[in-house]
Amino acid sequence: MTGPVAGPDGRPRCPWGAGPPADYVTYHDEEWGRPLRGDTELFERVSLEAFQSGLSWLTILRKRPAFRAAFAGFDPAVVATFDPDDEARLLADAGIVRNRAKVAATIANARAVLALDGSLTDLLWSFAPDPPRAAPRTPADVPAVTPESTAMAKALKREGFRFVGPTTAYALMQATGMVNDHLTGCAFR
Repeated sequence: MTGPVAGPDGRPRCPWGAGPPADYVTYHDEEWGRPLRGDTELFERVSLEAFQSGLSWLTILRKRPAFRAAFAGFDPAVVATFDPDDEARLLADAGIVRNRAKVAATIANARAVLALDGSLTDLLWSFAPDPPRAAPRTPADVPAVTPESTAMAKALKREGFRFVGPTTAYALMQATGMVNDHLTGCAFR
C-alpha cells in the first residue's frame, strides 16, 4: 500500500483505518492521533497498550468497555488499592484479557502514577517530538520505535511502570496524538 485508501464513505484514510471492521474506522476517525491529556485518560491508554502487547488492537477495542468496568474507569487512585481479591476477580473476568502479569502490571502502574512527582500527563507529553516529525506518506514510513519512545519507556520504567517498552510507548504516542502518524492525504490528519 502506498498511501491513504478510500473508506466506506469514500473519504481517504490510513489503510488500517479504512475498515472493515467498522471498529477500526470509528477508532481511526474519532480517536487515534487526537491529542489526549488527563492522568486518568492516559493511565487507561498506558494500560490498554500494555494489554494489547502480543494481541490484536481490535481485541482490545472490543473489550474496552469491559476493561473500563473491571478497572474502575481506570481511576489510578482506585486501581492502586486493588488487592489479591481484586486480582482474582480480574483473572476470572472473561470480558477482559486475563493475563496475570498484565493485570499485576496495571495495578503496579496505578501505584506508580500516584507516586509520580508531578502528573502522568506532563511526564508523557514531555516526550512528544518538538518540532513534530514530518507526515508519513506510506505505512512503511511509520516507525515502530523512535528515540522519543525509547526515552519515554526508560523514564516510565525508572518510575516503576511495567509493560512499557519502546514499541508500546510509541503506540501510546500515536494513539494519544503525541505524534501524528495519519498518512499525508488522510482526511483525518
